[in-house]
Amino acid sequence: MLYQNTLSVLGKDYLFYNLQQIPSHQSLPFSMKILLENHLHRLGDSEIQAAPAQQAIIKKDIEALIQWQNYARKNYEISYQPARVLMQDFTGVPAIVDLAAMRDAVQARGGDLRKVRPLQPVELVIDHSVQVDHYLPEQGYTALSANERKEYQRNQERYAFLKWGQQSLSNFQVVPPGKGIVHQINLEYLARVLFVNLNEKNQSILYPDTLVGTDSHTTMVNALGILGWGVGGIEAEAAMLGQPISMVIPEVIGVRLTGEMKAGVTATDLVLTITQMLRKFGVVGKFVEFFGTALAQLSIADRATVANMAPEYGATCGLFPIDQKTLDYLALTGREAEHIALIKAYYQAQGMFYLPEETPEASYSSVLELDLSCIESSLAGPKRPQDRIRLQDVQQSLHQTLAEQQKTGQSDQDNMIALRVLSESEQAADPSQHDEQKNTPEHELNHGSIVIAAITSCTNTSNPSVMLTAGLIAQKASARGLKAKPWVKTSLAPGSKVVTSYLTAAGLLSALEATGFYLVGYGCTTCIGNSGPLPKAVSQTITAKKLSVAAVLSGNRNFEGRIHPEVQLNYLASPPLVVMYALAGTIDIDLQHQPIAYDTQNQPVYFQELWPSQQEIETALQMIQPEQFQQVYKNIFKGDKAWEQLQVESSPQFSWDQKSTYIRKPTFFEQSVQNEQLAQNKQSAQTVIQLEQFAVRQARVIAYLGDSVTTDHISPAGAIRQDSPAGIYLQQQGVAYQDFNSYGSRRGNHEVMVRGTFANIRLQNKLVPGVAGGYTRCFMNQQQMAIYDASMLYQQKNIPVIVLAGKEYGSGSSRDWAAKGTRLLG
Repeated sequence: MLYQNTLSVLGKDYLFYNLQQIPSHQSLPFSMKILLENHLHRLGDSEIQAAPAQQAIIKKDIEALIQWQNYARKNYEISYQPARVLMQDFTGVPAIVDLAAMRDAVQARGGDLRKVRPLQPVELVIDHSVQVDHYLPEQGYTALSANERKEYQRNQERYAFLKWGQQSLSNFQVVPPGKGIVHQINLEYLARVLFVNLNEKNQSILYPDTLVGTDSHTTMVNALGILGWGVGGIEAEAAMLGQPISMVIPEVIGVRLTGEMKAGVTATDLVLTITQMLRKFGVVGKFVEFFGTALAQLSIADRATVANMAPEYGATCGLFPIDQKTLDYLALTGREAEHIALIKAYYQAQGMFYLPEETPEASYSSVLELDLSCIESSLAGPKRPQDRIRLQDVQQSLHQTLAEQQKTGQSDQDNMIALRVLSESEQAADPSQHDEQKNTPEHELNHGSIVIAAITSCTNTSNPSVMLTAGLIAQKASARGLKAKPWVKTSLAPGSKVVTSYLTAAGLLSALEATGFYLVGYGCTTCIGNSGPLPKAVSQTITAKKLSVAAVLSGNRNFEGRIHPEVQLNYLASPPLVVMYALAGTIDIDLQHQPIAYDTQNQPVYFQELWPSQQEIETALQMIQPEQFQQVYKNIFKGDKAWEQLQVESSPQFSWDQKSTYIRKPTFFEQSVQNEQLAQNKQSAQTVIQLEQFAVRQARVIAYLGDSVTTDHISPAGAIRQDSPAGIYLQQQGVAYQDFNSYGSRRGNHEVMVRGTFANIRLQNKLVPGVAGGYTRCFMNQQQMAIYDASMLYQQKNIPVIVLAGKEYGSGSSRDWAAKGTRLLG
């Protein structure tokens, strides 16, 4: 077989496709070697060997990958077949709905419905549905238990459907709610790094772990040298069913890392700097690879922080090579020693095991350099992850933002909160006086006040260094009697239960609780807009005083309208800075020089007094042990009592509930039958093809938009408003407002989703000046109405509609429903 060799490890023989037999293999970037192996592996497949035409295509693709620099410039298209598929529940539910509908269609046509199943391993983690309804202990319940109870109440239909899928579909596993965030579980447990499978001759064959995921931050696993990225539902379903994904050979940008980060600088500061740098350079649609002497300074957790935010810097992936740090991490997280030895042997045999002083530098499309010693403490905001602000400049930046908002007359989703003039914001009470004044929201809240402080998202909660630093700050703060300000909604939502295990072992979980950061759930929460309601007094004060308030979160997204509808200023920060700002209660502070707060002795407490030494952090890191990971993951696919009690019919065919407002049978198979009938009439089919090729004529503009309208503005996300088309639809179905849940939770119902497309509360449609949200002017009657309602009127009259938009339109990751919803709106 072409390039096939045998590798012996620990007395066992394995087959593999040897890249070192390929000329100039050393100059290939790490990612190109993985794609090349992917094609060699497919060429060896028995089905491909029986198909000469497919063989010829793959051989041509192999030659293109060997000469990838030339072919990347030609937009040459190849097919890539990932080894597995990863999903979260928001984006995974529609994919499983499609499989259930496919089974119905196959059954109706007299076929074997059991053949409709994933052919590649598929794992789905339920992590996007928990909301921060409760953030403090109350009435005998912890915030965690109260939120989990509500989660099951809201999502019982969806969870029962996913449990049906787990029982009825082979090759499909579900991680039940309350276990952690999909990407962190992937990093700590699901990731194989190297696959070992049996071929048709019962021989063991080795090949790299590769994947696609239905969440853009699938790239987090790039930290382990695993090639993978986020895709839409169509690509994910193709991969599930064993079909290769079409992709253009990308340019590969190398980032050479040198130097060492200064004490007090975190991986969050590093990734915000990289995001700003790569956004400026332009890496959209490109692969990014990191290399250089500084890799030895970065833990896998640090690398994961950087890889996670590849969508924010615009790259398809942010890949790190496999090295000794990779193997050490696998051992720490409880992987089997035999498998770790196999990984090392395989990647050494392939010339893909990275040694900074020995590994030749690959040939890249371009090479950028970053000296880690230049990284500074930073935040990003107030509305884009690439807008980095040095910590020392945050207060000045806030004042500039408030001045701009005043100048443009920016308003909230209901056009009720018109900002006060900047001079009023500059008269905000000095944080140093807070302890001597009445601590009520009515008195303290002002422009720049922080109303949400959330340690959330996979980006940072996978990193023990920043989590333990946050805990050490909380420990020092609580010793001085400090707590988060009473108007700040605090929350701790780790990416896995291992986090609380090592925080507890280090004695720091109780310290976080003492400052207000109680465990609220193991899920994405605030980062995806599941921040829950603000306290009533805070919400009323924001409206009454017409305030522009802030959220500080350790997440990766801060686009307009994403975090909370009443919060206009959203800043990304490391967990330690989230704690610091919660203690201060405002963004309008020079955090490094002004007192953060006053202690019980009325003495000022400064930043430098709370930040732990490197030795304190290193000591705390010693509390992390492999047994903690083994204990957490030994029953990862087993649910709690609430999951076990879900009633699910054991049947290969799903029983659709016509009254369900969560899971509805999609209509596209009914449409496919109509298309089959239409295709029987060649003349009609030709007419359809001709019509598709015509230019759009006599169309109307339904949305006239500016720059930077992302998929977060287009795809339905967040809370469902009562007076919105989706809200009205749900009420017509008998759903009470308090049971609306979120758009993400209802992705299995196309009727809700199409009504929520372009419904983002910050969308600015120039057809309705001064009005924020999903509204337009209908040219049929010159009336202002919801975009969905106007679309329905236009479609009734067969009038095509178009969107006019500026640069960066459609950037972002929520591509699936951004495309589906737009198409369904005509």
